[in-house]
Amino acid sequence: MEAEQAEAKAGGAARPAPPKRKTRLLKQPAMLRMLYALAPVLVVGIYFFGWRVLALLAACTAAGTATEWLMASRRGGALTTANFVTCALYTLSLPPTMPLWMAAVGIVVGVLFGKEVFGGFGRNFANPAIVGRAFVYVAFPLEMTGSFVPAFRGWPGGFGHWAFHTLAQAPAWLGTAAKSGVDAVTSATPVVALRDFGYETPLRDLALGAIGGTFPGGATEKVLGAGSIGEVCAPLIILAGIYLLATRTANWRLMLSPLLAASAMVGLLHHVLGIARVPSLPFSLLSSSLLYGCVFMVTEPVSAPRKPLAMWLYGAFIGTTIIILRWLGQFPGSVSFSILLGNSVGPSLDMAVAAWQGRRKPHKSEGAA
Repeated sequence: MEAEQAEAKAGGAARPAPPKRKTRLLKQPAMLRMLYALAPVLVVGIYFFGWRVLALLAACTAAGTATEWLMASRRGGALTTANFVTCALYTLSLPPTMPLWMAAVGIVVGVLFGKEVFGGFGRNFANPAIVGRAFVYVAFPLEMTGSFVPAFRGWPGGFGHWAFHTLAQAPAWLGTAAKSGVDAVTSATPVVALRDFGYETPLRDLALGAIGGTFPGGATEKVLGAGSIGEVCAPLIILAGIYLLATRTANWRLMLSPLLAASAMVGLLHHVLGIARVPSLPFSLLSSSLLYGCVFMVTEPVSAPRKPLAMWLYGAFIGTTIIILRWLGQFPGSVSFSILLGNSVGPSLDMAVAAWQGRRKPHKSEGAA
């Protein structure tokens, strides 16, 4: 430093400061904690559905990362840890039998049109993982709604297999309902089994994720399949939610409000009005992806409102919409579209709450005067 000052005094030019190294990966502590919370869910997903889950995650991560890198490099930005969270959330929301190329197309659409076209992380109006899942739900409905398989049981479970639908011979506990793993791909999820055939999966199986077996479906035995990869083990999702709240990674209002609203709607429709198409409260909370969506998807901070009251209204809107779409909709997958609708009204809720609070302040000041 002294040498540079002396050189400057002598009339020489000071040496230019060395250029800063360009950050290639933006490490976000909150997103890292989200990955920590998702890691056990991934491991349990492999146990229930086999090692193909890991291949599905690898394909989605490669496609999603390539998409973000291509867009970020054009605007001089960096890859973000949030992208890996998006890829993990998206993968765990898929059926375990989803073809790899279809899954890759979905994450490309989610990252590109859910985030990058708006300027990248921090500017997206919707959760990119939900955008990708909603796209494949519409583009590939058969694979998203009719390609579920039972979960593996016992030890080593899925750790000893690639995937259920690649089994040459179905397990003995499926009886004559399936001769091979491929035959079980058309199995009904618990929500479909209850809605279309009147069969209610035991709550213990729903909670622990050990969903499988057969049930009477008309003149033949039907195969009962589990849901998407990450939604089947409720206790693990609850523990992940507690971790996210304890580390202040997720806002408790965003996590609690949709659960309370959904519970209130189920209580009204099923337990008060007696509408049979709406399942009971325990079944509604433990089935499909309600818990998974409320813990991991609704709490995405960028697409959610900022003001506390708006957060409550936002979560209540999503929770209510989930139950209404389950009741009146054709497909049981209502969580993704409910969250997308919530993402769309989130900014309006923030503005409405700000305007309402702004009108209240003059009245308070007049009262104080």
